Amino acid sequence: MSKIKELYENVTNRIIAELEQGVRPWAKPWNAEHAAGRITRPLRHNGIGYNGINVLMLWWSAQDRGFISPYWLTFRQAKELGAFVRKGEKGSPVVYANTISKTEQNDAGEDVEVNVPFMKAYTVFNADQIDGLPEHYTQLAKPVIDPVQRIDRVEAFFENTRADIRTGGGQAYYAVGGDYIQMPPFEAFKSAESYYATLGHETTHWTRHPSRLDRSFGREKWGDAGYAREELVAEIGAAFLCADLDIEPSIREDHAPYIANWLKVLENDHRAIFTAAAHAQRAADFLNGLQPKEDSDEDEDRAAA
Repeated sequence: MSKIKELYENVTNRIIAELEQGVRPWAKPWNAEHAAGRITRPLRHNGIGYNGINVLMLWWSAQDRGFISPYWLTFRQAKELGAFVRKGEKGSPVVYANTISKTEQNDAGEDVEVNVPFMKAYTVFNADQIDGLPEHYTQLAKPVIDPVQRIDRVEAFFENTRADIRTGGGQAYYAVGGDYIQMPPFEAFKSAESYYATLGHETTHWTRHPSRLDRSFGREKWGDAGYAREELVAEIGAAFLCADLDIEPSIREDHAPYIANWLKVLENDHRAIFTAAAHAQRAADFLNGLQPKEDSDEDEDRAAA
């Protein structure tokens, strides 16, 4: 079995095992004590966040092994900083996905350039496994008290999407036909963060509209495989948004009925979670791209699985 195929199976089996216990494995991304923030994406050595399936894999690794720092470095990157991975430490896998161009003949016998996707795995170490790093890699945060009220910067994020967000009733959903998001009143939620996590879920659905990312998965009715795949995208997309907005993700009370559908999809396709994470990343990128540009934007390497 190839390393990549083994990785597909290991990641999928991990998710299946947790879902069977009623746990959403993408809903526990905390780095509660680090100066980078309570909730954050895993970060490369240069502070750029990981994307796609790498976010989930590194969140799990940090959770399983009690890492506090969100920073992850290769052996060589640590060495270049004058630091060293402690003897006996075990790394965590991440993947790099891209395409390569090659020349093939089409049906007419003509040479054409085609892009062929590829993926490779490599190993990174958490900053907690490395000695000699600069202080900011391991610095602890000062205590923060969260007010239970609307959070202006998060409100602004969703306003900037210009999505049609309507308030009222007791259900949260996205209506693709009318292209609007329906949310219960803010006061109906137990906390501001649970409101925004739910809104992030529905706004991820909002990106599926044909005028945006045009995502359907062949969905025909409630509960079918296409529906389950879209719900996976919205779940993971909401977790990514929560990390970007530095708010704690919460589990919706109606989550149980979805788990059986997700399990069916994952058991039938070991690449499904990788695909869902990639679509979730595109959705998060789309929504972040609707925000006002800062004066000194810098191009970032967004290559991700």
